[in-house]
Amino acid sequence: MGYPPAMERLRLLRPWLEARYGRPTWRVALDAGSTCPNRDGTKGLGGCTYCDVEGSGTGALKEGAGLADQLRSGLARVARRRSRSGGAPAAIAYLQSYTNTYVDQARFREVLDVIRPHLGVGETPVVAVSVATRPDCLPDESLRELERLADETDVWVELGLESASDQVLLDINRLHTLEEFEDAAGRAREAGLVRVGHAILGLPGDGREGARATARALERSGVEGVKVHNLMVLRRTQMAAQYRRGELDVPDADTYVDWLADFVERLGPDQVLHRLTGDAPDEKRIAPRWDIAKNVVRERLVAELERRGTSQGSLASGSGAGEPFSPSADPSPGPGAGAPRRPRA
Repeated sequence: MGYPPAMERLRLLRPWLEARYGRPTWRVALDAGSTCPNRDGTKGLGGCTYCDVEGSGTGALKEGAGLADQLRSGLARVARRRSRSGGAPAAIAYLQSYTNTYVDQARFREVLDVIRPHLGVGETPVVAVSVATRPDCLPDESLRELERLADETDVWVELGLESASDQVLLDINRLHTLEEFEDAAGRAREAGLVRVGHAILGLPGDGREGARATARALERSGVEGVKVHNLMVLRRTQMAAQYRRGELDVPDADTYVDWLADFVERLGPDQVLHRLTGDAPDEKRIAPRWDIAKNVVRERLVAELERRGTSQGSLASGSGAGEPFSPSADPSPGPGAGAPRRPRA
């Protein structure tokens, strides 16, 4: 059977979503007003050096939009995609900004309860809930709340690893470790949740070998999904000052695609790629300035893999080096696929 070139080489999110939910599916980004322990003084101050004051999110709550209003307006935007997509769309409620499990449990339940009335109902149903957090901020109490929610809908936990190097994580003021990521990923698996690991290529001190090491760590962890993007220098960040002082190099497009090929070769062949590059508005982004569309990055990545004669997972420790990626593999596992649900207490 013939497949588009990207699907011959990569396991991409869009076809996985369409197979899983039977319709076009889009994220609705939400800001629940959280913070981070490396921002509020619990572990440190200032946050991650690459992270802006909006916590890599929308900043909607600071602009006065309550969570329920954000969700309603986001679902309305998704609904308007119907005519362009050719079918009735669905939505993923994405708690994006800051660390969403770094709140007291009453607040966490309140946030989830805002989403519950939209699960599986309405013109644009919410078919999954995705919760972005840090691996050192995933207490068992939050996992129990998410486990209960997983009885009603698909639940994803997005865990920011960023780099497999503890020294790099210290230098960029993340102030967690690889071991904490592995522990959180393991506990989320036991809870039956879908896990998505985040990585950034090009962090200071990481380089090409760092990209390879981070991919190997994500493959070992068994997370079901992976988000990866290039390092971006944004305004109102600590990295912006470093960049202006000439202390920071940002990979150019060719270098990023080369490292990205190394990265996906070392992932597991069945780990779903949720993202291959990042973007930010021109008014926020200082570097890089290559302005290459996401689909072009994907096309360049596929071309590089074709040149090498490799695919996603070709160099993964558990995938059988050199065996081709199979796009016909089942793309529609259920919630927490591969994750045995722990018996309830």
